[in-house]
Amino acid sequence: MFGGIDEVDWAALEHAYGPADDVPDLLHGLASDDPDEREAALDGMYGAVHHQGDVYDSTLACIPFLLELVSDPAVQDRGGIVELLTSIGGIDLDGDDELDPNDAEFEYAANYAMASSAVTASADAFLTLIDSSDRGVRLTAPLALATLHSEPELVLGLLRERLKIEQDPEVRFACVEAAGRVALRHAWLASEVVEWLIELAGLPEWARDALPPPDDARHALAPPAASDRVPAPPRAYDAGLRLSALAQLARCAPQALPADVVAGVSGMLRELRADPVGSTATDGPLSPPAPRAAPPTRVGQLAERGGSDAGRHAPWTGDLLRTLHSGLGDRVADRTALLADQLCSPDWGQRIDAVRMSCGLLRTWRGEYDELVALIGEQLADQEPRLANAAAIALGELFSLAAPASDALAEFVTADPRRWVQEWATGPRMLGHALTAWARTGDPRAVPVLARLLELPETPQDFGQALDHLGEAGAALTPALRERLAGLQLDHRLFDLAGPVLSSVTALRATETLPEVLRVLRGAPEYRREWVIELVLRALTAFGPAARESIPDLRVLLVRAVGSPAMSGAFEAKAAGALWAVEGDASVVLPTLRAVLTARDSGARRSAASVLGAMGRAAEEAATELGVLLRAPDPWTRVDAALALWRVTDDPERAWPMLRGVWESMPFARVPIAERLAEPIGGAPVAAGALGAQEVLRSELSRIRRHNAIDGGYGSHDIVRDEKLLALCRQALNRERPTT
Repeated sequence: MFGGIDEVDWAALEHAYGPADDVPDLLHGLASDDPDEREAALDGMYGAVHHQGDVYDSTLACIPFLLELVSDPAVQDRGGIVELLTSIGGIDLDGDDELDPNDAEFEYAANYAMASSAVTASADAFLTLIDSSDRGVRLTAPLALATLHSEPELVLGLLRERLKIEQDPEVRFACVEAAGRVALRHAWLASEVVEWLIELAGLPEWARDALPPPDDARHALAPPAASDRVPAPPRAYDAGLRLSALAQLARCAPQALPADVVAGVSGMLRELRADPVGSTATDGPLSPPAPRAAPPTRVGQLAERGGSDAGRHAPWTGDLLRTLHSGLGDRVADRTALLADQLCSPDWGQRIDAVRMSCGLLRTWRGEYDELVALIGEQLADQEPRLANAAAIALGELFSLAAPASDALAEFVTADPRRWVQEWATGPRMLGHALTAWARTGDPRAVPVLARLLELPETPQDFGQALDHLGEAGAALTPALRERLAGLQLDHRLFDLAGPVLSSVTALRATETLPEVLRVLRGAPEYRREWVIELVLRALTAFGPAARESIPDLRVLLVRAVGSPAMSGAFEAKAAGALWAVEGDASVVLPTLRAVLTARDSGARRSAASVLGAMGRAAEEAATELGVLLRAPDPWTRVDAALALWRVTDDPERAWPMLRGVWESMPFARVPIAERLAEPIGGAPVAAGALGAQEVLRSELSRIRRHNAIDGGYGSHDIVRDEKLLALCRQALNRERPTT
């Protein structure tokens, strides 16, 4: 084995962490008799040689040796190596193979193309693995064949034959998943695959009538005649297999799903709870899965999860349901109903899966979620701590949308003070997830608990981030915040200790704390001084004219900032913004702001534009400089400049046409644009005077996908930002009163 491995100049090749001279040891480790060494070697391959899906020259050099390992029955845990090869060779280039050779991305795309070609050319090696005695290999071979083999008809036939004799339920699911991959990759086989999935799912035969005609007439399916449409009794496939087929059908042909798909899936879940392995397949009784020595592999996530799922019924149902939810897409009502059913399951495992799937639904699609949110709140009372923790985290992302769960949050938080904060071995103390979620609903009952936390030696680092939605109820925290600020030592720890307190008084606009805030401003030490002062500036900006006592300090600060090469342009703009908010004298701050607009730093220019926009017509003198920034190379600078120009001139002529295009091309810019459109001018929202603005707003309100939803990624404030956009759109259309 490994003939020629020493002839490769591995030190001249690279992986994610530099020279690849350690790769031979990793390859030998994959063939080791020691399971820990094999696991470490596979982790090393993913961590360096195929880091985050990348393909390096060392990755290409490994392919022949990985194929050799896969073909040797003496090698243990070959399933993990099959997965690795599937990932290396199955990358979708999305047109990158047509990149110009001079393009910086060309080398990466070329590596992907060569990897795909090399693995695909040797894909016959996977054909014999589909009936391997090694369960891990049988679990991963179907997807490898579906992804890599150049003869999909042959692969589909093998999958169908394997399903007739396979006894392991999860391997059967892998065969069905692979069939779905064939349908997605080869449109001319889609009808044949979908017909098979309809049969496996136990759906009526005419469900295929909803499918579009196949691309290739050779594989066309003649629809049943009307006289033949008598539903035949479905074959008695086990519930797990029917659910797997239904999930793949949702991926390949969601239009073929029955209208009562939720009821059908709920019934399957009930069957699985009664018989988690599934023992009613037509093709013979199913035996329990064979013991598996190696940990679960990356692609074959239908495999067992180990001790963390002890006591769960059929933990692999979570993967099947995630696939089903993904296929259902924008069928929000169906997905909500299905999740509600999952959240009522007696199986805590299905409920924790449902909480996490609910997060995905709520982050991506707009809808009516009160019942679902209330059910998530009920999970807080469960004795399984992972379920309660998952529910608290999910509710924390919802802000006011979590209101239906506020009673459950109140009961959970007040029942045990240990839930109020999170302590870490290293790092600052943070608020507990449930308390954060409760405060973000705006429930005034959370205020006494928050007040108790201000008695701790150090304020939780994210304390201020939970106060934005408490409204007038949060004013009760002001005395304690004043006391905390007054007692701070003005030393090297000031930024860490003052940060959460200053953020809190900013969120609450607690003007009573002005003397203590000024004490911090005047006494801040040199260490991290600029950072501390930026926090103070935010507070003073929020206080506005009520902070008139700070005007002398702010004037001195602005002069020093402008005269100091150590101070950034962004800091100058923030100091000018605070002075404007407090004093309202444009003549004092305009020279500084206009100068910062010409800075090289885009962050500084954006800060200055934002302040000028807040000044409105008082900053009209800066219109010329703002107009120049409409041609800035940075798109966000152009957006901020256009919004500021519109505000300082009250004329949409130059700004709105650009912003209207940005609305579609830069979805994350919609909230600040909608804020401008919702602002009143002459007794009506600005949108009334911007050509086509109302059509843009109505179109946004008609969409069901959240404007900031990103496949494969999300932010903790995505939902609240999208809900804010919807509220602003309604305000701009005069559908509700503006909020303060």
